[in-house]
Amino acid sequence: MSRSESESQEKAMGTFFRGKGIFKPLNTGFIDEHVGCIREFVANIFLYTKNGYTIMIDAGYNYPRLKEKLSWLDQTPENIHEILLTHQDTDHVGAVEQDSERLFDHAQLYLGEKEYPYLTGEIQRKVFGGLYKLPRVIIENDIKLLKNEQVLFIHDIKIECILVPGHTWGHMVYLIDDYYLFTGDTIWLGADGGYSFLNVLAENNRLSRKSLLKLKQILQNRNLHPMIITGHTGWTDDFEFAFRHIDKSCNAWRKQKPRDPLAPYDAYDETEDTQERAREEFLKKQRDYR
Repeated sequence: MSRSESESQEKAMGTFFRGKGIFKPLNTGFIDEHVGCIREFVANIFLYTKNGYTIMIDAGYNYPRLKEKLSWLDQTPENIHEILLTHQDTDHVGAVEQDSERLFDHAQLYLGEKEYPYLTGEIQRKVFGGLYKLPRVIIENDIKLLKNEQVLFIHDIKIECILVPGHTWGHMVYLIDDYYLFTGDTIWLGADGGYSFLNVLAENNRLSRKSLLKLKQILQNRNLHPMIITGHTGWTDDFEFAFRHIDKSCNAWRKQKPRDPLAPYDAYDETEDTQERAREEFLKKQRDYR
């Protein structure tokens, strides 16, 4: 997807979602001593650092200020050698697209094997119930394909790959060091708990909800209660809150109820995302406003 197409999509999505309380991105900063966060419009990129080594989770939009915001967290593109991609939507792979600034041409990418057909053009990404097809994404980096339940190590960082299809056919979530679960576009955190991600953007909403139930069972069977870190609605360490409404999908056609008092009217407005605030304090988790 070209830079101009990304900008057009940002404007159209901003108009559709404005005032509905749906997108609640974290500002740029740190969640804790291991996880950094960069805001790009309504999406978040995450950095995970352990023993001085950093990997990136997702690559955001085709976004002109990424290098600048990396510097707010004392990082540079040259320092990022591995990027885990949850799925290939342009707000998660933009910085490695062919038409991007190519900040990460040197980076090794990781992607679920069932997600790869979107990149080859074998299948096309559909949203709004199949009424709209997204342009094909072109990526030239080397890509390692991941299998469901595969475990890999990057340096001493343990990464478990879990297939959670529905939003896209090959969406992966990543459990890192058995504690940090990066969920991409699978869980949407509302004011009263987590739901399956936005109904209008899913390939198959029923499959999305079924996948989340399976994910919950996997974590419970292993007695794991990780920090849940989403792509667009912040984070929580409250397991029950995160999985409370996964039998339902977030209805993007209407304003959200109960209303989240911290949800911005226009989530694409980045006025409050500043370098000064990025260093002030850890980013607060999503609260329960029932």
